[in-house]
Amino acid sequence: MTAAGTGNVPPVATAQPGLPREVHVLSVVGGCVMLGLGLVLPVLPVYAATFGAGPTQIGVLVALFALLRLAASPFCGRLGVRFGERRVLVAGLLLCAVSSALTAFASSYAQLLVFRGLGGVGSVLFSVSALAMLLAIAPADQRGRASAVFEAGFLLGGICGPALGGLLALVDLSTPFLAYAGLLLAAAGLALAVLRTGPRAGAGADRGAVGLPLLLRDRRYQVACLAALAQGWVLFGLRSALVPTVVVAWRHDVAWVGWAFTTSAVVQALLIVPAGRVVDRAGRRPAMIAGTGVAAAAIAALAFVDSYAWLVVLLCGYAAGSALLNAAPAALIGDVVAGRAGSGVAVFSMCTDVGAVVGPVVVGLVAERLGVPAAFGSGAALLFAALVASWALPTVRPKRRS
Repeated sequence: MTAAGTGNVPPVATAQPGLPREVHVLSVVGGCVMLGLGLVLPVLPVYAATFGAGPTQIGVLVALFALLRLAASPFCGRLGVRFGERRVLVAGLLLCAVSSALTAFASSYAQLLVFRGLGGVGSVLFSVSALAMLLAIAPADQRGRASAVFEAGFLLGGICGPALGGLLALVDLSTPFLAYAGLLLAAAGLALAVLRTGPRAGAGADRGAVGLPLLLRDRRYQVACLAALAQGWVLFGLRSALVPTVVVAWRHDVAWVGWAFTTSAVVQALLIVPAGRVVDRAGRRPAMIAGTGVAAAAIAALAFVDSYAWLVVLLCGYAAGSALLNAAPAALIGDVVAGRAGSGVAVFSMCTDVGAVVGPVVVGLVAERLGVPAAFGSGAALLFAALVASWALPTVRPKRRS
């Protein structure tokens, strides 16, 4: 028997009611966070350069955010149990707001490092608590849709943020950081005003936490974590670190990279909510198989592409698979922890961060020593491993709720 009982996917309704209001609130809060992050990311390297930072120092500054997210992740589950996830979520937003405001008034590179590091800690406090609340609030047969709506907020914020950040930077390089702080304060106020006040909001909140050793023996949990690792590796190692160098090597301007990423992000944003419905109606296993299969095929094909047009097409194909992988693994995690407190969500989040930290380094080394096709192959191999693992998930026919 698995952590949540029988190991079966919860019955799925054919006619689903509306999602709880808190799901949409969490999506709006996430959208504000990602919009603000999009404001500052394009400006951060230029801002750091004004303090005399070279390429290596800028790389350290960018990596520090993800490293401190990873370092703080193990404590998020315990903090959520002790203080309630709503409080931890708001604390994370406020810490990010303070970090961004201080960054705007930094006077040295050393201060930038400290303030940016605080933002990484606040970011993981928010993201882990928000996902835990989401999975606790959403009924079992709506977890796919809820995860999709939550991710849609992040996607929309990510699409709009960079362009707006560039415009704000024309006023002053510190302006995007102040705008980010303002957005985070607004998001914290919304969370305090609307989200439920209890430490846990969903069904099963009265039960004890599922121990991590038991979770790690659950096949669904293993598959979800493997998919999260593959996603972090591909998004930050291959897409963000390798694709831009490939496009520039084809003698295209850097702006062409932005257009390729924006196009694929729009495709994913359009498909994310329908993907959530597929996860709930068809089941977790078919959604995981389709998502990992499409994403693996697209990334593998990138190894053989020699034109910009085909690169954009394949990035859009990956975005289609990624839409399912934004909803299905989170729904699997929700099925396993069943709304109970603990470290399950934090460890799941850590898997993405591990891929984001390790992926760019390994991908760069593989590209230098074995070539770009082999680097793309590393991401395809991880996604293919997740596909094989997804195939072994139990098959359960969707049932109508009585």
